[in-house]
Amino acid sequence: MRVGVDEAGRGPLAGPVVAAAVILDAPIAGLNDSKKLSPTRRTQLAQAIREHAHAWAIAEASAAEIDQLNIHHATLLAMRRAVEALPVAGSQALIDGRFVPELGIPARAIVGGDAQVPEISAASILAKTYRDELLRELDQRFPHYGFAQHKGYPTSAHLLALRTHGPCAEHRQSFAPVAQVSLAL
Repeated sequence: MRVGVDEAGRGPLAGPVVAAAVILDAPIAGLNDSKKLSPTRRTQLAQAIREHAHAWAIAEASAAEIDQLNIHHATLLAMRRAVEALPVAGSQALIDGRFVPELGIPARAIVGGDAQVPEISAASILAKTYRDELLRELDQRFPHYGFAQHKGYPTSAHLLALRTHGPCAEHRQSFAPVAQVSLAL
């Protein structure tokens, strides 16, 4: 059984990086790279994946782990955690991107795999919808940053809020825009 693995949230200044692992045993119509789908369609497909996939799991690496390890290693950690959290073992992991985490099964990286491999597309959708929901929850805890709108990415509104209010506990202190504000405070 092939395991598709993808992540969401490498570029934002705040929140965890999230990875999902999915094993499909039947096609799910409409799968694609999550970035190419509307939020409504992503939500619909995420529900279908949760209901119809053979197995799926979601894991994350926190902002603190990102600061400790760096975003690359934290992403690989989240991917490994997602694969290890699957209720059944796969026989091969197909990873979106250029790098493969250490796993207990054979794995290979596929650049653009989220648009080519259904299992990776499904993982892309689960990771993105899960992380977006996390950022909406963070928006409730830290409303002055606008996390629900920009999902932690370095938009001009987020950068202004960061300069105005300073970083919160969910900001990635090792990312340059956050570190610069922290030094200025």
